Amino acid sequence: MHKYKKISKNIEEILIDNPITESKRLSWINIKNAGKNEIEYLRKKFKFDLPYLQASSAKASSQRPIVRSGKGYLFVILHFPVYRNEIIESEEIEFFITRDHLVTIHNDELTSLKKFFSLCKKDGEALLSYKLESSAILMYELLDALISNCFKLLDDNTILMREVEGIIFSQNQKIATSKILYLRRNIINFRRIMQSHKNIMKKIVELEKSIIPADKLRTYYTTLINRTKRIWEMLENQKEMIEALHDTNESMLNYKISDIMKTLTVFSVIVFPLTLFAAIFGMNTIDSMPFVDNENGFWQIIILMTIGCFFMLLFFKKKKWL
Repeated sequence: MHKYKKISKNIEEILIDNPITESKRLSWINIKNAGKNEIEYLRKKFKFDLPYLQASSAKASSQRPIVRSGKGYLFVILHFPVYRNEIIESEEIEFFITRDHLVTIHNDELTSLKKFFSLCKKDGEALLSYKLESSAILMYELLDALISNCFKLLDDNTILMREVEGIIFSQNQKIATSKILYLRRNIINFRRIMQSHKNIMKKIVELEKSIIPADKLRTYYTTLINRTKRIWEMLENQKEMIEALHDTNESMLNYKISDIMKTLTVFSVIVFPLTLFAAIFGMNTIDSMPFVDNENGFWQIIILMTIGCFFMLLFFKKKKWL
């Protein structure tokens, strides 16, 4: 059986008790936006070390993952990617793991964690942790849900990259540049968040064995390690793809600029005879200037200019510059 209990506004608990197993019942305490009251509750109930409790406060923020072994418990800080205003950013979650308890502390922005908690409330008997009544297995299932959400974010990036590819080859370089910069930022943030997960998972396995002995523990967490490796490989591929799209977009942008400069250069050279003739006939030498005293002098000069432009066009055509 499983039982849901709301301890306070920010503290919820699910009790998992499988009557078939001989072990004690399992408890998952989920805390959102931990403040002074929530930290004090954990200190009194579990006697966790104060530095770890202070690190779990909503006001505190860790810049890196942490795995520490306390007296009869394991303390872990992990970061997972979330979308905030269409930008991938890091969301922190703290874990306290004992033999019979899993405590999670977060800022209520991890949708996959909330969905998994709701699943435990409605259908806890379907969980592997219900069958084994192991806090380490419950944490494994939660991490599995969080990592699965990472694959969804990777798929979203892939879809966006396909859209960018279409925009690039539709000759809309301005929009493509903006989207490429946005994607590069997301991939960089994603890589920074996930770069230590593989090593952290290995360390969790090593430390958990002293707290929660389980024959299948290594098998389950090895699956997580392999999945984090797969995520990193996909991030490496996406990094290469976005760099290739960036180079392609830059090449097409340079080609367009080069084409514009070529057009302007050809135009300026073609009108060079007009400028030359205008300068010559604009000189103040009336007595010796041809066509000036001629009745049709103006039109003769225009014809000469036109012929000059025509020959410049023929020259560019022969050189295949047009």
